[in-house]
Amino acid sequence: MNPRSDVHPPTEAAIPAPPSQTLSRGIRALEILAAADRPLSIAELTQALGVHRSVAYRILRTLEDHSLLVRDDSGRVQPGPGLAVLASGVSRNLQTAALPELTQLANTFHMTAFVAVWDHQECVTLVTVEPRHSGAALAQHPGSRHPVSTGAPGIAIQSTMTEEHWQQVGSGNPYRPEAHEARHLGYATSHDEVIAGLSSIAAPIQVPGGRPAAIAVVYIRSDQDADAVGKALAASAARIESQLA
Repeated sequence: MNPRSDVHPPTEAAIPAPPSQTLSRGIRALEILAAADRPLSIAELTQALGVHRSVAYRILRTLEDHSLLVRDDSGRVQPGPGLAVLASGVSRNLQTAALPELTQLANTFHMTAFVAVWDHQECVTLVTVEPRHSGAALAQHPGSRHPVSTGAPGIAIQSTMTEEHWQQVGSGNPYRPEAHEARHLGYATSHDEVIAGLSSIAAPIQVPGGRPAAIAVVYIRSDQDADAVGKALAASAARIESQLA
């Protein structure tokens, strides 16, 4: 009898599949373009990707075929309309429920209002509304990222959990002491954390079946009544949660 006849080869599901390098590079290219404050040349994007120019061309051509990026008349590359189609499906229910609240907050307090979602080590801006007729409002673009351990949105998200729970799911990020106060107040504040000179206020949103999010505003003014804004954010968060329930 073959002594190894009882040993079965591992099933396909048991063998971890290696990541796709090409797909990873394509996604990274989109991340670079989304973070850039201007269209990039092919050479700039190639350097940022760390690949040969021919590889970059193949990646860009594929993304261009799907309208995920476009080139301007000078050949520079920028995000394309296909990304907006994809983004519209991300947390669609949360976006739909949040948009009226964001619009009301932005125009009431003359601040940029946004929803941030928790993505492993970071908070990512999902949807944003800038106030009408206000030239002093700060821009907060969808897709903007900052560490979940800094800023009011991250503190608000942490406030939905106990410190013990966060240690289990927080990917090694420290639990902010301010999260205890935020749980009591219903909102969190931060100053000079994500960007020097800016302040933010955020309230947590419990998403059924998903990770918690935060509704927030960002501003420069030092005379703002943080408590009034915080309470308004908490009320908006409660209404969003009722829509999601």
